[in-house]
Amino acid sequence: MGCFEWLNKKIKKMEWYDISLTKLSVAAFILMVAKLWEPILALEWYWYAIIFVLAAIGPMIKIFGK
Repeated sequence: MGCFEWLNKKIKKMEWYDISLTKLSVAAFILMVAKLWEPILALEWYWYAIIFVLAAIGPMIKIFGK
């Protein structure tokens, strides 16, 4: 059994609030990284928007695609 197969089995056992807490923990980790590594906050706002759009394209295609 590969890593992704194992993760898929585990994720199916999670409730909606478990997934929400996972997202919250990732957001908190990113904020901690930004706090500890200040140069990352020096980027212009549009770089964050570009990263957001590029990261969202794949999941959105899977959700709304046929």
